[in-house]
Amino acid sequence: MSKHAALPAPVASFLLTIPQGHAARCLLSYAAALPLSSPDAQLLAVVIAIRAARGGTGRITAAAVRALRLDDADRAAADLRALGWQLPDLLLDPSADTPALVTVPALAVGPDEGHPLPLGKDPRSRVSGWTARTLAVSPLAGTSPAAQLAALFLAAHASNHLNGTLPDDLPQPCRDCLPGLMTSGFLAHLGGDRYRLDSSMRNVVGRLPHRADPKDSPPRKGPWKVPRPARTTKAEWAQWKQEARPTVRQNAEAVERCTVCRLPRAQVAAAFTSTRYTGKAPRHVRDAYDAWKEHHPGHGLQAAQATALFRARHRHGPSYGQLCSSLGWPRTLRGIIVQRLLADGWLAEISSVPWTLRPGDTAAAHGILLQSRAARE
Repeated sequence: MSKHAALPAPVASFLLTIPQGHAARCLLSYAAALPLSSPDAQLLAVVIAIRAARGGTGRITAAAVRALRLDDADRAAADLRALGWQLPDLLLDPSADTPALVTVPALAVGPDEGHPLPLGKDPRSRVSGWTARTLAVSPLAGTSPAAQLAALFLAAHASNHLNGTLPDDLPQPCRDCLPGLMTSGFLAHLGGDRYRLDSSMRNVVGRLPHRADPKDSPPRKGPWKVPRPARTTKAEWAQWKQEARPTVRQNAEAVERCTVCRLPRAQVAAAFTSTRYTGKAPRHVRDAYDAWKEHHPGHGLQAAQATALFRARHRHGPSYGQLCSSLGWPRTLRGIIVQRLLADGWLAEISSVPWTLRPGDTAAAHGILLQSRAARE
């Protein structure tokens, strides 16, 4: 090699190991599931929760909060305090340099009590450092809190090869900021729900394997692997409908042919042929639901009315996501919200069959009936 030839640029090492990438995604999901009103509060929740993940208390400086460039720091702090988080006024003092002690009661539980962020000392420290380093990258300079939060989500869900799929719990304000992340150079590609980080962001990825990665990438196993249902072919879909119970088949065909929803056949087929997860919600999701419910009295009546109107227009029930979206309820809590409404009788459905929600017995007692039943009575 000539002595004047340029040496190849060194490849940046990853900030996170694969299990630590999983921990980062758990942190973001925890913050996204909290009943908060703004990206300001969600971003502040991320940086505080990771500091308080072990024992429920941690320290953070006012300078670290100022670095987030929150649009309304006072409102964000008030939202967290409403959840019982203890944030001293020192945290928002622009002249303060002393680290402030913050307390998150929901994180002050032992591992045997269903800790929402069960992180060891080293993973907590590494994920905390990753959060700060990711927010400090040059493409995020001057961006909004929603864009910063989106960048954390995208980095955490990206693979070694920079590929990623938008996570389901990515908040809507963050989704609205994605074109801006393309312009700033944080993203190299964005199409549908797929994205690719710019090559300069390689060191901050969460190392989540992705199907767009090269075929010779080493296989990974463990909690960081996201299971994906196999694609249902047209022949398999036709066979499934032929073998399904008549009521289930009729509902599937109503969704497939709905001129209002206009859902892709593959999406409908995947929903009906895959197994729906019915396990117990994590503790932090249950806590977030309890807090949300306190601020939404009468949500059972609203859900029943919305479901009846949806059926009248679509000739099939709404999905959990469609119901919650129509009412402006948090996407991250849709599963537990609907399950509780089913248990309370406000809604009913054919067990484990999508798009079959309808008003339940409690709704009927309040006069909310489907059109055909109302006509009979």
